[in-house]
Amino acid sequence: MNKFYYLQAIKGLRRNPSRTLLTTLGIVIGIATVILVLSAGAGFKSYINAQIEEFGSNTVTIETRIPASTKQRAQGAEGGDTAGVAVPITTLKKRDVVDIARLPNIAGVYGASIGQAISVYRDVSKNAFLFGADASRFAIDRGVITKGRAYSEQEDRALAQVAVLGNDIAQSFFGEEDPIGKTIRIGALNFEVVGVYARRGSGGFSNDDEQIFIPASTLQRKILGTDYYFYLVASLVDNTRSQVTKLSMEDVLRQNHQVVDPVKDDFVIKTQDENLSTFNTILSATTFLLIAIATISLIVGGVGVMNIMYVVVTERISEVGLKKALGAKNRDILYEFLYEAIILTLLGGILGIILGTFLSFVVAQVANAFGFAWKFSVPLIGIVISVGVSTAIGVIFGVFPARNAARLSPIEALRYEP
Repeated sequence: MNKFYYLQAIKGLRRNPSRTLLTTLGIVIGIATVILVLSAGAGFKSYINAQIEEFGSNTVTIETRIPASTKQRAQGAEGGDTAGVAVPITTLKKRDVVDIARLPNIAGVYGASIGQAISVYRDVSKNAFLFGADASRFAIDRGVITKGRAYSEQEDRALAQVAVLGNDIAQSFFGEEDPIGKTIRIGALNFEVVGVYARRGSGGFSNDDEQIFIPASTLQRKILGTDYYFYLVASLVDNTRSQVTKLSMEDVLRQNHQVVDPVKDDFVIKTQDENLSTFNTILSATTFLLIAIATISLIVGGVGVMNIMYVVVTERISEVGLKKALGAKNRDILYEFLYEAIILTLLGGILGIILGTFLSFVVAQVANAFGFAWKFSVPLIGIVISVGVSTAIGVIFGVFPARNAARLSPIEALRYEP
């Protein structure tokens, strides 16, 4: 950047500092939004990765699904609309867990059911979520039991009334009191507390710290009155063979559920890689949409810069005429006003980066305060985009007023009276 043009541009901007700052406001908001969106996207992605790592990056989830034929029957029964139609899928059974566990690449598998019941200890009562799972879950799950122990397979088979508490619900019931060996009431049944999880925080739509973990058979037979699982989770020995293992699992489940046509599958199998890929696709689309919205703010800011530059040119027509009379060339006038527009937008870009970084830091702190493993970061691509876009706006929206100023006739400019 030519030093003379730079100094002239700075001198022009310092004539009205309040107008300079207000003019950059649109650029500041747009750039701050871009930084915030990219930073929040990176933070959210780190949170999801942490959840997957905690849950197990080598796990496969088997969930129930309404077969296409069942959907069609439900649509026919409801005049073509399945809204409000409950079609329970009850085909995931203990046999599926046993048969999948026999597959070569399976390290372990468990079935899980979910319920809800009023849980009471002394005068403390909570409407608690119940997570029923086979004892093999504790070999797959990454959670840490800080007090007591996990329940055993023998207790699971015997329909034992034992419970492992999430950290928060243990605090609600017992406070500083040792919960191990104490009895809580879940619904109409008494359960012995055998373990307490370390704090884990919110995960997706659930909070493990507020849940009570009991044997799946106990939840099914004694509370829910069912004999099926809501979903299964399997861990793999070799994650690179996940797709082959998935095909083997599909074969087992189709045979057990007497499904011949894959279209009629009453289950869906998802690897963690597939879950992460789906999440990344959704996140990328959302990020693109938000950046597109922020771009509108940048364009509006650019138009504001152009309008102000036209005002500046009008205010300094006599000055332009005098400079031309003293020998200034069209190029000199063009660069002076163009540099002024570029510096103006770069200033907005810098302020936008600072504001966006600060807001991103605040978002990360708030997320961590609510128990989310949210990593604060400002992606380099965000800064590059911010600087590049603000410079481009300065050039694009500044060149027209600058060109008009450069084309002014010295005589007409000197005669101009505002």
